[in-house]
Amino acid sequence: MKKHMTLPSHAKAVAVLGLPLIGGHLAQMAIGVTDTVMLGWYGVEALAAVTLASTYFFVLFIFGSGFAWAVMPMVASYQAENDEVSIRRATRMGLWLSFGFALLALPAMIYAAPILRLMGQQDTVVSDAADYLGVAGWGILPALFVMVLKSYLAALERTQVVLWITVAAAVTNVIVNYALIFGNWGAPELGVVGAAIASLSTQIVSLVGVVIYVKFALPQHDLFRRIWRADWDMLAQVFRLGWPISITSLSEVGLFAASAVMMGWLGTVPLAAHGIAVQLASITFMVHLGLSNAATVRAGNAHGRRDPDHLARGAVVATALSLVFSVVTVAVFVLFPDALIGIFVLEDEPAKVQILQIGVGILFMAGLFQLVDGLQVIALGVLRGVQDTRMPMIYAAVSYWVVGVPCSYILGFTFGLEGIGVWAGLGIGLGVASILLNLRFWRTVLPRVRVLHPA
Repeated sequence: MKKHMTLPSHAKAVAVLGLPLIGGHLAQMAIGVTDTVMLGWYGVEALAAVTLASTYFFVLFIFGSGFAWAVMPMVASYQAENDEVSIRRATRMGLWLSFGFALLALPAMIYAAPILRLMGQQDTVVSDAADYLGVAGWGILPALFVMVLKSYLAALERTQVVLWITVAAAVTNVIVNYALIFGNWGAPELGVVGAAIASLSTQIVSLVGVVIYVKFALPQHDLFRRIWRADWDMLAQVFRLGWPISITSLSEVGLFAASAVMMGWLGTVPLAAHGIAVQLASITFMVHLGLSNAATVRAGNAHGRRDPDHLARGAVVATALSLVFSVVTVAVFVLFPDALIGIFVLEDEPAKVQILQIGVGILFMAGLFQLVDGLQVIALGVLRGVQDTRMPMIYAAVSYWVVGVPCSYILGFTFGLEGIGVWAGLGIGLGVASILLNLRFWRTVLPRVRVLHPA
């Protein structure tokens, strides 16, 4: 007879697993913030170029990350079954697929200039962005490998090491940026190319750190032994689970990219206010993402043990924790908008008053938006845990592109609500995704699991 954990025990388990993952996501985000701040000090053109190049890199990276995300629920399930051979096989084929994607993406990185020009960008910005990608683009190889190995470690509930490796990478990024962007400590002043070298160095340090840990802390999996040998059956399994995750992630990233384009149509000041709101919302979203990752691991574990009650209780607890944090976030965003926006705007900024006026309304919408954003990412995490990825992919595409983007345009421009309307459209798209994904789990997937594996 299966022993059932209490809800407080589930909450403790999710927190122990999730807090280091949240810290790791925040540390990863700090790398991007550091680049933005330091290049802002160096010059506006350099900042514009690397903002464009980083977005370009991120879209390709997110698209290729589906195979890494697929490794997490598979390894969690195999761990519950004590199947160490399949743990090794799934992780290796995740590395293989990530390597294949990286090879396909590299030409788009190295020869980015014509693509960036087709996007209507200025020649000077394109030139600097292409210089950056010519170096930093090679980082997609180690970056995707690190994602696979982090997913493997998270699935084994070794989340502390994921946090510390990410922190070490963030520190490396600061040091190399400071030396090579500005020419400090006797290093050459390389500007944008210096930032690219820092980015690549950061990815390599992360990979070396995680490989050393895996090799010496988990010798029983012997992960890198005969890694060149193909395992076509497992490769197909990881591919089938991973490609819908890639499309789902791309749909959401695309939604936010489209919102930035629309805010740009409204002018520089609304776009600046939007950028601040996105930055703040992204910081709080890292908490929901960490909880979602923990939910994936816990659901994968329950799935491997054929325990639907454990699966349901874990989902309830992760959703409740996300909702509690969302309520706190809404309160902070609504009560202290001026103070939050003021962190990003200098006192002598001529447009500060306008940014605050627009930003307060957007931040209110961003607070409400947290409620549905948290719910959809938790549901997505649980569904990935039980290896259900195809219908969530369809739900994401419909919610974000058939509902979200048109609603943003109609509310922002047709109804003249401008920035608030654009953000309301984002919230509607994420709200639809939240409803569909939760119905998918509670009304379809969980009942099916209960029938297959009754308690």
